[in-house]
Amino acid sequence: KIKKREDSQGFTLIEIMIAMFILTVALLGLISVTVMVIKGNDFSKRMTTATTLAMDSLEKVKNMSYSSIPVGVTGDYLNEDSSSGTSGSYFTRKLTVWDSTPAANMKTIEVEVSWSWLVPRKVTLRTIIAA
Repeated sequence: KIKKREDSQGFTLIEIMIAMFILTVALLGLISVTVMVIKGNDFSKRMTTATTLAMDSLEKVKNMSYSSIPVGVTGDYLNEDSSSGTSGSYFTRKLTVWDSTPAANMKTIEVEVSWSWLVPRKVTLRTIIAA
């Protein structure tokens, strides 16, 4: 027969194992939330960069005189740091200008910046300029 001392203090092995299990579950939840936050921040950075590249292109066209805005499609490639790149760079920017759209003496300008982050993504900005 095992005698239990009345003044014994401490935790039993089962109590320690339950506490470790609860702590492990909490830490795993915290780690998964941290990973999601990091991915969300990365996506936001790329979305902001793409939007800034599109706005930059629109501003350049808006600062040109109406008659010097070329009609058609032009494009360029940009690296992640927004520097000029070559085919296969991270961002692809396409500028499309339609003449007499939506009416005579108007041009519709569309800038599309595309990139791939898990799946293909794109930002499209459009404006209309009148003569």
